Amino acid sequence: MIEQKKATSEKAILIGVVTQHQDEEKAKEFLDELEFLVTTAGGVSIKRFVQKLEKPHPKTFIGAGKLEEVKRYIDTHHVGTAIFDDELSPAQLRNIEKVLDCKILDRTNLILDIFAQRAQTSYARTQVALAQCQYLLPRLTKLWTHLDKQKGGIGMRGPGETEIETDRRIVREQISVLKKRLAVIDKQMAIQRKNRGKMVRVALVGYTNVGKSTLMNVVSKSDVFAENKLFATLDTTVRKVVVKNLPFLMTDTVGFIRKLPTQLVESFKSTLDEVREADLLLHVVDISHKNFEEHIESVNKILLEIKSADKPVMMVFNMIDAYTYETIDADDLVTEKTKAHFTLEELQKSWMSKMENNCVFISALHKENLEDFKSRVYDEVKKIHIKRFPYNNFLYQEYTEES
Repeated sequence: MIEQKKATSEKAILIGVVTQHQDEEKAKEFLDELEFLVTTAGGVSIKRFVQKLEKPHPKTFIGAGKLEEVKRYIDTHHVGTAIFDDELSPAQLRNIEKVLDCKILDRTNLILDIFAQRAQTSYARTQVALAQCQYLLPRLTKLWTHLDKQKGGIGMRGPGETEIETDRRIVREQISVLKKRLAVIDKQMAIQRKNRGKMVRVALVGYTNVGKSTLMNVVSKSDVFAENKLFATLDTTVRKVVVKNLPFLMTDTVGFIRKLPTQLVESFKSTLDEVREADLLLHVVDISHKNFEEHIESVNKILLEIKSADKPVMMVFNMIDAYTYETIDADDLVTEKTKAHFTLEELQKSWMSKMENNCVFISALHKENLEDFKSRVYDEVKKIHIKRFPYNNFLYQEYTEES
């Protein structure tokens, strides 16, 4: 079955670099993530090329010799797509196309393509279309032959082009139309948020594919789409949740990722407004991922960019059922114990112990420790609620006495 899928899926090669800012281990991790993106987009990665450079080549991203090596492999194995693990400049894209003579994508284009696949509502599709137009405007190339003759496959689900100058005008006009359409929808969304009243708002944030939607389904007893793929959720979902006697609104938001395209941050303004206007953020983390700390850092960086870093945050370390660690034999006096050898209990006693009651460890899929999670969320929401509705304070006291 897997072999049949490989035969029918679009074949792609992945290209990355090792630089002074990105060592071999980091480059491999980024390429692993890029391969997952390719799989999510419906393709299959068959080969990786990595080159050590002081910094990416300004004209062709990788050196001329390595580019020729890639060219020979593409011709020999009839590969139609080359995907680079960084955003290519318009000049780099044109120069690489001349040499490789195949479809060239970069990480940004690939992410935009996945968003185009995943967008379900007209609002999400409009947001993605705007991001694609903004990305394509300086990159109109020979790969796009006419607006009504679009090529298929990964990276081709977007606006096409006619002749370059005409197309630039068409895309600019399209950007203007899409921005106006989004402005209207943004206004409607703002009214919707206002009409929710003063209920406490809790937003699920986190890296993509960490189980936010699964957690949302379990807590709110809803059926938000959840899948083991990147960016399974694009459309913001809001549900009313009641824990004990306390109602609040919970929002499932789009997942973040390293090297998130700036076009998406701008286009998904209203989606991110749900985060900006939340009273409490539940930062969901896949603790079973070996680089979960870097994922936390990436999410915090984006929260800072959208001016939401100062909000109350509760860390939710998910997927404890999938957590594994390497063991060291008692007579092994050579191997140095690192984070990879920590048990879950030891990990909880590391820097996480300084977070006091600000973190919880759960498995949303297997519903482990969910009562503890709900209790912690209840306590945090209650603090906000009492500040907002001080006259309700006696109700909580009565409820506590009855409990």
